[in-house]
Amino acid sequence: MADKTFEERKKIIYDFINDPRYVPMKQKELAIILQVEKRDREELNKVLDELLSEGKISLSKRGRYGKAEIKKVVGVYTSHAKGFGFVSVEDEEQDIFIGENDAGDAFLGDTVEVVIKGHAGKRPEGVITKVLSHGLTEVIGTFERSKNFGFVVPDNQRINHDIFIPLEKIGPAVSGQKVVAEITDYGRGRKNPEGKITQVLGEADDPATEVLAIMLAYSIPTEFPERVLNQAERVAKPVSEADRAGRLDLRDEVCVTIDGEDAKDLDDAVSLRREGDNYVLGVHIADVTNYVQENSALDQEALDRGTSVYLADRVVPMLPRNLSNGICSLNAGEDRLALSCIMTIDEKGKIIGHTIAETVICVNRRLSYTGVQKVLDNDPVETALYPELVPMLKEMAEMSALLRKRRRKRGSIDFDFPETKVILDEKGYPIDIRPYERNEATRLIEDFMLAANETVAEDYYWQAQPFVYRIHEKPDSEKMSRLGTFIQNFGYALHTSGDEIHPGEVQKLLDKIAGTPEEAMISRLTLRSMKQAKYATDCTGHFGLAATHYCHFTSPIRRYPDLQIHRIIKENLRGRLNGDRVVHYEAILPEVAKRSSELERRAEEAERETVKLKKVEYMEQHIGEAFDGVISGVTAYGLYVELNNTVEGLVHVNSLTDDFYEYDEAGSELRGARTGKVWRIGERVRIRVKGTDRLCRTIDYELLSTKDTE
Repeated sequence: MADKTFEERKKIIYDFINDPRYVPMKQKELAIILQVEKRDREELNKVLDELLSEGKISLSKRGRYGKAEIKKVVGVYTSHAKGFGFVSVEDEEQDIFIGENDAGDAFLGDTVEVVIKGHAGKRPEGVITKVLSHGLTEVIGTFERSKNFGFVVPDNQRINHDIFIPLEKIGPAVSGQKVVAEITDYGRGRKNPEGKITQVLGEADDPATEVLAIMLAYSIPTEFPERVLNQAERVAKPVSEADRAGRLDLRDEVCVTIDGEDAKDLDDAVSLRREGDNYVLGVHIADVTNYVQENSALDQEALDRGTSVYLADRVVPMLPRNLSNGICSLNAGEDRLALSCIMTIDEKGKIIGHTIAETVICVNRRLSYTGVQKVLDNDPVETALYPELVPMLKEMAEMSALLRKRRRKRGSIDFDFPETKVILDEKGYPIDIRPYERNEATRLIEDFMLAANETVAEDYYWQAQPFVYRIHEKPDSEKMSRLGTFIQNFGYALHTSGDEIHPGEVQKLLDKIAGTPEEAMISRLTLRSMKQAKYATDCTGHFGLAATHYCHFTSPIRRYPDLQIHRIIKENLRGRLNGDRVVHYEAILPEVAKRSSELERRAEEAERETVKLKKVEYMEQHIGEAFDGVISGVTAYGLYVELNNTVEGLVHVNSLTDDFYEYDEAGSELRGARTGKVWRIGERVRIRVKGTDRLCRTIDYELLSTKDTE
């Protein structure tokens, strides 16, 4: 084999081992039979190692090489718009890559059987051999009709085929309408899937129809069942003397709600007073469990929804509105039942004592973030509206700063991304898009809620009661290593201890990049390098907050985990968390945590998709107009540019006609082959809006000039 190339030798050995007559052998035996000279034994060793790493052969415990063991796994298939796909296997971190020709007849969402055929780097590659069950039964898309049949173009770009609709199954649908099609045949080979129209949503270009289509695509419920509404009507009674019995009466305590101007479900109120040198901070949360009893229709519906979903033009509440906006909302001037976490905090911001109690409160005034910020800025008009509250609000700002300073000192990470605020007209069309900036007032409430969440979690951790925690695992060392390598191009470094990184190091990086052109890009990359927070029954800590104990306690109107732990807390306070109830919660909480995490992801994806849609609709109205922006990303196919209003679009590399640009991955830049001109992240540029695509939710820009050369 001396005259063969490495790949040729590899093929000879692979074919030899896979011959039906082959008997497993050790390396020395293979060398003798294949007549490999001693000087080439090292080469043989490399060939065998590579075949092993690719999964093409196997090695027994006794050191004998044999045919690859056929490894079959079962998982859920996700197709990609470009033809390839991935299979996710439960409890496996790494998805299996499926090439375009290896997907067989699998459809998006199918549960499939996969044979592992090798590895591409560290990622396994597989072939789908069997479809076990279909996960997707309906497709949302735009209907088009021809003379003899119709078809639905799916909104979801991961569905690679149009859905064929026979004439007799079209119903009342007409071309250009957004529809729901039930899949009746998933198709085989080159045959398209087939279906029937079950629902016409409306005209495809109607903003309300587009959002409704996103809701249905993510299986977000549009209506409450009749029995749930009836139960909500029955339980939504005014607070009575019987309701107040046995509760700590805090109606004389001065407390306020601070929310956005358009908020209707007010589930948290705050109070603050001095007690000697210490502060007494009260975080009072609506006692939703008083109205939503375990295993009731309301409870089951809340569990099925998991969370309220905040879309651009509507809120899909977890609970019916007469609860979420009514008796469970802490409306000013009305008695309300609450679960309160009352914390004693010293002058350094350390929580030195606390009480968790069932209470009755009466909010003195509903305040807005805007109004409170004006008070903190000493605005005379706003200050004159409620002078009696101004001293407390000023002290709240002081207390907030102390809590935040203490949290940052231990290493808590604060990603300060400007969220997108979409302003719609009465028909749902976007008329403005702008960054929704945090201010001192919004941070104040964040700090108080974080303090209560930590305090409650630590209390129940040490009581060793069944509980639902909010955890954030340490980031994957390999991802952080890649991030560290990338940021070196900008002169930054991440210091690790072995394979681990302390959250404080991440915050140091964010502090260093603050105000730099590359801030937004590095912040996003850092966030993507971390794991997602989730709910769990084991308290393993929260990396991002650098917190040993953390939970979600403060929003039971809109998050099921908060509602669930309120129930546990109340049973414990009443001395009813006995052996049977502990066994009960230990049995149900793992599924509650898992399902709540999944539904949270669903809500986040739907919310993101809606904002992307509104950005496209908004920029449709500005095609041909010029804007200033910053290069937020560089890829082989072009430059991503983010405008001051947070709208991001792509300048395709093909539109850069002044030179042939090559992508430098290490430097994350495009470099002109002839001129040497370089486009980098963070550069300010001027663009013109070239076009939009609602279906793909994309926006195309063309470059006019850098801002410096105008």
